[in-house]
Amino acid sequence: MSYRMPAEWEPHEGTWIAWPHNKDHWPGKFGPIPGVFAEMIASLTQSEKVFLLVNDKALEAAARKEIAEKNATLDQVEFVHIPTDTSWTRDYGPIFVRNEKNKLVITDWIFNSWGGKYKPWNHDDVVPKRIVRQCGLPCVEPGIVLEGGSLEVNGKGTLLTTEQCLLNKNRNPQLTRGQIEKYLNDYLGASHVVWLNEGIVGDDTDGHIDDIARFVNPTTIVCAIEENRRDENYEILQKNFETLKAMRDQNGNPFNVVAMPMPAPVIYGGQRLPASYMNFYIANDIVLVPTFRCRKDKEVLGFFAKLFPQRAIEAIDCTDLIWGLGAIHCSTQQQPMA
Repeated sequence: MSYRMPAEWEPHEGTWIAWPHNKDHWPGKFGPIPGVFAEMIASLTQSEKVFLLVNDKALEAAARKEIAEKNATLDQVEFVHIPTDTSWTRDYGPIFVRNEKNKLVITDWIFNSWGGKYKPWNHDDVVPKRIVRQCGLPCVEPGIVLEGGSLEVNGKGTLLTTEQCLLNKNRNPQLTRGQIEKYLNDYLGASHVVWLNEGIVGDDTDGHIDDIARFVNPTTIVCAIEENRRDENYEILQKNFETLKAMRDQNGNPFNVVAMPMPAPVIYGGQRLPASYMNFYIANDIVLVPTFRCRKDKEVLGFFAKLFPQRAIEAIDCTDLIWGLGAIHCSTQQQPMA
């Protein structure tokens, strides 16, 4: 069979999210986190269904209360009782693809907690299998380690990723670059892979692409740029920008590469956090954009309004959420329309 991963802007059946419960992922700062998730869910219910993973009935009750307080459309939320270890659904959740008959298929990749960084991860790794039982879709297992946040597709055959992540020895040390590209082609329809070098400082995922460069249509990529030459991200992001400008798409055409500024550094407990406007999420009628109480927020929201003239732009304050080293895109996984 041949498969194609739809682009994020293609029509959704809904969005998968895991309700936060692991306080160790936001040490000393868990209090505001459920409210941030509730705000994301409330915004998404204006646009599409939300499939919400909860560990048990008690967590469902807590989630219902928090979401109702944000005036969400609760009949647009389907509570799914599947236990999780973390709330970063993008990375361990099912990646939906279409087969050659245009039917949805779930791809279930191995999840090893970003190279074995955080234990346990046994619940997260089997989430796709449990979702398969819930929704009845066919499933294929490529058999290698891969996280959803490490890749970005334009739906036409091009996939963006980073060497720092996919070639990292803590993922698939037995595979060469060429072998990894074959898996990406076979299971995601990525006939053309564009490799960037590395991700931003503070990113514990070893350089996920969804913090540095994203497609907004088949030919346009927004790329994070650091304007302060003294910032430790400056050279990293400049190199990525120059690489993208020199690259071509699956048809040999140059990309339209749009620079997007980075927010001011977000530091908590003496730690530089991976705050980036690139961690946005494209839903059916809206785009959720992370903000960081930064003077650049307003400017960036204006950029997004121009990039997505047919969608409403919803700002989500992620200043607290990013202490868990993830933001909006990390927390969401789209299910395309059947």
